[in-house]
Amino acid sequence: MCASDLHTLRSGWGASIYPVVVGHEIIGTVTRKGKNVTHLEVGDRVGVGAQCSSCLKPDCEECQNENEAYCTECVFTYNSKFNDGSISYGGYALNGRYPASFCIKIPDALPSDIAAPMMCGGITVYSPLKRNGCGPGKTVGIVGVGGLGHFGLLFAKALGADKVYAFSRSKAKETDVIAMGANGIIAANEEDWEKPWTRKFDLIVSTSNDPSMPLDKYLNTLKPTGRFVQVGIPEAPLPTFSYGPLVSKNVHVLGSCLGSRAEISEMLALAATNGIKSWITTYPMDEVNEVLKLMEANKARYRFVLCN
Repeated sequence: MCASDLHTLRSGWGASIYPVVVGHEIIGTVTRKGKNVTHLEVGDRVGVGAQCSSCLKPDCEECQNENEAYCTECVFTYNSKFNDGSISYGGYALNGRYPASFCIKIPDALPSDIAAPMMCGGITVYSPLKRNGCGPGKTVGIVGVGGLGHFGLLFAKALGADKVYAFSRSKAKETDVIAMGANGIIAANEEDWEKPWTRKFDLIVSTSNDPSMPLDKYLNTLKPTGRFVQVGIPEAPLPTFSYGPLVSKNVHVLGSCLGSRAEISEMLALAATNGIKSWITTYPMDEVNEVLKLMEANKARYRFVLCN
């Protein structure tokens, strides 16, 4: 279950297409396939993430450069429309039909309940970490310790960053953060918290949906040429910020949406090889309405998974 499900159910990001079936962290078994599908067989275990289609045309610059999420014909797994006008429906269901090109084989070493949250939550942070140089010699910060943020900590460590820190409102989740492999947690609600961290970070990935986040202070913690990547999507505008750090330190402020199919496969392989496990609580699918209430109340630690 993803926070996107809640945003969409309540039309938080704009009017949803009702009736809507949410859910875009889907793992299942292939029961039927089209005659032209050659990379999958009936019985294969596959996953579908937040995107289920794009044009994949030979002349599409985005699709041919592993940027399918930015294709002008991108179709999201729910609350979206295909070119023929039909509506996409998500995974809160017993069965689903999706374009085979966006069905990703799941490594045998990854249980389905562990792999499912990676199909959106995992790739949403893995892609910007990988594309923005997370690795040996780098100090990386993750804003927010929730469904996305916990994956940010796990994958930043797995990609070899020298130091990984979480930014949170308080240090209440410090024990969990350390268990995820991070070096520590920084309480961003404390007065002058940023001063000892000025020019310490090479990369910060923000998973926060809080429109009142202290963006200026985050930018001040970046080293010259450092990067701040926003992946959380608040329902209200992000805060304004001064241009000083952008000019005086050549700081970059970017956004990122999902990741490519190749990156999803790469991420899953890394998780399988390194024994990376999503922190989850599972529930039967028929308890979805109650679990949505728990999710709205921020009770997930750190991802809810619905199982048939």
